[in-house]
Amino acid sequence: MKGFTTKALHAKPRVKDAHGALRMPIYENAAYEFDSSEEFGEVSLGKIPKHVYSRSSNPTVEDFELHIKSLTNALGVLTLGSGMAAVTTAILSLVKAGDSVITTKYLFGHTLSFFQNTLPNMGVNVKFVNVLDEEEVKAAFDESVRVLFLETISNPQLQVANLKNLSDIAHSHNVPLVADTTMTPFYIFDAKEFGVDVEVLSSTKFISGGGTSVGGLVIDHGIFDWRRVKLLDGYYKKAGHFAFLYKARKEIFQGLGAVLSPDSAYLQTLGLETMVLRIDRACQNALELASWLKDNKKIRNVNYPFLPESPFYDIATKQFRYAGSILTFEALSKEAAYKFMDNLQIIRRATNLHDNKTLIVSPYYVIYPFNSHEEKTTLEISPALMRLSVGIEDIEDLKEDIEQALRD
Repeated sequence: MKGFTTKALHAKPRVKDAHGALRMPIYENAAYEFDSSEEFGEVSLGKIPKHVYSRSSNPTVEDFELHIKSLTNALGVLTLGSGMAAVTTAILSLVKAGDSVITTKYLFGHTLSFFQNTLPNMGVNVKFVNVLDEEEVKAAFDESVRVLFLETISNPQLQVANLKNLSDIAHSHNVPLVADTTMTPFYIFDAKEFGVDVEVLSSTKFISGGGTSVGGLVIDHGIFDWRRVKLLDGYYKKAGHFAFLYKARKEIFQGLGAVLSPDSAYLQTLGLETMVLRIDRACQNALELASWLKDNKKIRNVNYPFLPESPFYDIATKQFRYAGSILTFEALSKEAAYKFMDNLQIIRRATNLHDNKTLIVSPYYVIYPFNSHEEKTTLEISPALMRLSVGIEDIEDLKEDIEQALRD
C-alpha cells in the first residue's frame, strides 16, 4: 500500500479482533485477565506483548498507534491525552535538572508557559533564541544543551524556520530536534525527510475529524542515535534504538498518567480515514481566503505562509504540501476586530484549530491572556489581531459571511 488514505483504511491490527470487526472496537475497561500467574508476570515485565492495565496500554489505543506508525513509517509512536501532554512527555524524557533546552518564544501560549515557567521550576535552563537566525541558534549550544525545540509553523505568528538546517546544527552537537507539527501534521509535512527526530502534535486537530476528541502524539522517526544521550544510557541497554520511547512510555507517561481514552482513540482512528479529504479542502480554502482578503481595505497584515508576498513563502513551499489552514489578519483597531467577530454568523468564535468548522479567535486575549502587553508586542500579538482557522465549508459561504461582518 502506497497511498495515505489506503493505509489509514487498511492498516492491520497487531491482534485480529475476536469477532472479525472491520474497525477495532472500543475496549472500555481497566484490567485484563491472564490464564496463569507466570504469564501475568511475563507480560508485566514486557516479555510478552499483552495488555495489563489500560492506564499503560489498551487494545483500542494500541490500534490507533499502529495506524500512525503505518502512516508515518516511524520507529514508534506514543499516544497521550493531549497535545500538551505530548510536548511535556517528549521534553521530560530528554532532560533533567541542570540541563538546557534551546527554543523560541514564538510558541503557542501554553507551550510557551511550559518553557518559561514549568521547566525552570524543575531546574532546567531554557535558552530562548530567534530560530530564524541560525548563527544565534549555533551560539546558544554548549555542553548542557539536550534538546532543540520549535513549531514547524509558529502559532499564531506563522513563522517558518529552515528545519533541515536546524536539524543539521542540532545533530552536530549530538542533540535531537523535537518539533511540534500540529500546524503541519504528516501528509502535509514529512518530518523525517527534513531531519526532525521526534515529532509531537495535537491529534485533537486535523486527525480527530472535526474536534471530536482531545489527544496527542509523540513520534520517534528513528533518525537519532539515542546512544548520544547520556540520560538514556540505562534505557538503551534495555531497549536499544527504542530507548527514547521506552523512557517516554515506561517512566514519564506512566508517571504523569496522561492517558488517551479508548473512546478518543477510536474517534481519532476514524478521523484518519478522512484526514486527507479534510486537509485538502481546508488548506485550499485557507489559501483562497488569504488571497481574497489581502486587498480588503478594512483589514491589514493578512498573513499566510503560502502567499507569494510572505517572507516565508520560499521555505514553506519547499517544506510543506500546504501551509496549514490557519491565517491571521488585523482589523484597524481592537474595537473593529471585536465588532467583526461578533458580526460573524457562520464562522464560530472558538479556540480550537483545524476543526471542520471555521473558527476565529483573538490571540491577544485568548491564547496569551496572562502575558504582559510588552511581551505580547514582542511576540507580534496586537489587540486587533485575529486568527482564523479555516474549515471545510463551501468557500463562497465563508466569503459572504466575512463580507457581511465587515459592513459598517
